[in-house]
Amino acid sequence: MEREKEGTVTSRLRRLLVVPAAAALTLAVGSCGGGGGIGATEADYSITLDESTAPAGDVTFDVTNDAEQPHEFVVFKTDLAEDALPVDADGNVDEAGEGVELVDELEDIAPGDSPSLTVTLDAANYVIICNIPGHYAQGMHTTFVVS
Repeated sequence: MEREKEGTVTSRLRRLLVVPAAAALTLAVGSCGGGGGIGATEADYSITLDESTAPAGDVTFDVTNDAEQPHEFVVFKTDLAEDALPVDADGNVDEAGEGVELVDELEDIAPGDSPSLTVTLDAANYVIICNIPGHYAQGMHTTFVVS
């Protein structure tokens, strides 16, 4: 009987410790950014983000090309306005131009494709564009702020 009581007490004690520990682990994993990134939709000729801000750190953009032609998804760190980036003689953004820092990009996103891009972003202002010839000039750009 004594041994039976000891087993019951030990069982109860385990449940009291295991349940809160499991709940804490679930909460910790859920707050680590799992479950998808920021949706980005490219169309002819626009880029729309589901969120326009994010905290500093790793940011994943889940890009969907809803257009009937290929697009790019180019991330620049810059304090310039989204429609005032440095351009070349053809009106395409100079990716090494003054006032912009190229972070990363997805090139040649085919119609209907949905790639993801994960970048580590500092607190700053960013501009996201499509730099296929003529697309930036036609309005394929948007701002993104990281705090």
